[in-house]
Amino acid sequence: MRTEEASGESAPGAPGASGAGDGGTTAPAPRKRWPAGKTIVIAAVVLALALGGGAFAALWPHATSIGSEAGTAVRSQPGAVFPVVQPATAVTAPVADATEVNPAAPVTVTAKNGTLDNVSLRSSTGDDVEGTLGSGRTVWTSTGQLTFNRTYTLSYTTLDAAGRTTTATSTFKTVSTANEADAAMYPLDGMSVGVAQPIQLTFSEPVKNKKAVEKAITITSTSGQTGAFHWFSDTVVRYRPEQFWAAHSTISVKMDLFGVDLGNGQIGNFSKTDTVHIGDKRTAVADAQAHTFTGYVNDQPVQTWPATLGDTRFPSAKGFLVLMEKQRKAHFVAASIGLKPGDPANYGELDVEYATRLTPSGEFIHQATDTALPYLGVANVSHGCIGLGPDGASWVFNNMTTGDVVQVVNTAGDFANFNDGFGDWNIPWSQYANG
Repeated sequence: MRTEEASGESAPGAPGASGAGDGGTTAPAPRKRWPAGKTIVIAAVVLALALGGGAFAALWPHATSIGSEAGTAVRSQPGAVFPVVQPATAVTAPVADATEVNPAAPVTVTAKNGTLDNVSLRSSTGDDVEGTLGSGRTVWTSTGQLTFNRTYTLSYTTLDAAGRTTTATSTFKTVSTANEADAAMYPLDGMSVGVAQPIQLTFSEPVKNKKAVEKAITITSTSGQTGAFHWFSDTVVRYRPEQFWAAHSTISVKMDLFGVDLGNGQIGNFSKTDTVHIGDKRTAVADAQAHTFTGYVNDQPVQTWPATLGDTRFPSAKGFLVLMEKQRKAHFVAASIGLKPGDPANYGELDVEYATRLTPSGEFIHQATDTALPYLGVANVSHGCIGLGPDGASWVFNNMTTGDVVQVVNTAGDFANFNDGFGDWNIPWSQYANG
């Protein structure tokens, strides 16, 4: 008989084990309970093997293999060995359904937790916008120019580290026509003008962000002259140097106004470069006291002609007046300057020869009328114009041009109003450059 101390529990089928199959009559020994601590240790080992994947499968050949995360739903909690692969997302600029988007701003798609593929940007009219994908394939940026008043569709695919792909689209609208601002420049591109011609920009909408507009415009001259902007209103700005432009120089006006915010939601709609050519320096001096008019070319006097200027009721404007346009024959109407029938100064309507405009309000250099010819060099009898004889008036008409300048001296008249022609040269430089 075995004693309890010497006996040990045998595995089924081992020598000495009792059972129905060995024909023995000894009753089965009672199964011992393992201590609770051993149970915990074994459970921990099994769990570790289970989490170990390959080791567990080797010990338990019938275990089910663990699938790839790409083929399973995204877990909300990280595993001990296989961390969660976050799905890729993307951020777009502008955001989906945005409106009044500045067409100058680049469109971007930025991937998070993944990369980008198959990015496209197309307008509602079917035009594709070019773009580039960065070396890391995480950021796409448009390089083509967008158009005002268009709806654009942005499409892209994201790919995460587990191989999952997601395709998405978003739309946005660019600035509407109502918020599109234009501008016109004078002189026109390629035009040849005189040394006193300022560069003028007239905007279709009021400009509030004036400094932003000035920064977007670069004006250079082959003479090396620099100048300053002066705002005459919220829609009109001019640029000139401190002294007259150098003769035979060329001015380049680069306007990068596309996408510039003028204020109040108004966005500039163009970028271009215009060129203006400066000819000879052609100037003149009209003396209301001496009743003379002297022409100069490149600072050399050409000739002095007798003249008549504005009388005491209609004195000629003083200072520098820039020539604006020429008319071989001009038709004057007294009512246009407020004269009515019965007024001694009312001349009704008349035609004049060789008319060169100085102001929009009606001051010209022209051939004096027959009734004024006897007063040339003697007295001032005009309504503010500079009257010359046929030779003097024709010389101005044939030799002077837009942008040339006449300086009127010794007149009781005031300077022409800032919006009555180009009176820029009558404003002191220190004031002009800070206005």
